[in-house]
Amino acid sequence: MELPAVNLKAILLVHWLLTTWGCIVFSGPYAWANFTILALGVWAVAQRDSVDAISMFLGGLVVTVFLDVIHISIFYPRAGLSDTVRFSAGMAILSLLLKPFSCCLVYHMYRERGGFLGPSQDRSAYQTIASPEVPADPESRGSIPQGY
Repeated sequence: MELPAVNLKAILLVHWLLTTWGCIVFSGPYAWANFTILALGVWAVAQRDSVDAISMFLGGLVVTVFLDVIHISIFYPRAGLSDTVRFSAGMAILSLLLKPFSCCLVYHMYRERGGFLGPSQDRSAYQTIASPEVPADPESRGSIPQGY
């Protein structure tokens, strides 16, 4: 299945806007968690070829899904809901509902950058411990070890 080519900047813009509106009611930890992850997204935009940047952004998005559920469920205002409070809470909930879809799109970008979930397949750069080492001293190559 081919996903549409969605720009990472568009994902960041939508979540930044929804998070900003959500912070009218949910401030503090909600704002810190979401804006920190959006900063990782800016890093992923700045370094287009970095697998680390996009993987950190993807992991952060997944974590903020759970954090947002907890934060909204605990701090949702129960009484005296003005239009502003309802709007802000609605934008925070909309951001939460869009995050799994954003995670799928960002995962697709992660795979395009060469990311792979699972054990690494490239082990050519590593030398095993059991492999024989070349002696550093050139005189000891042809000599027989002496007993003491």
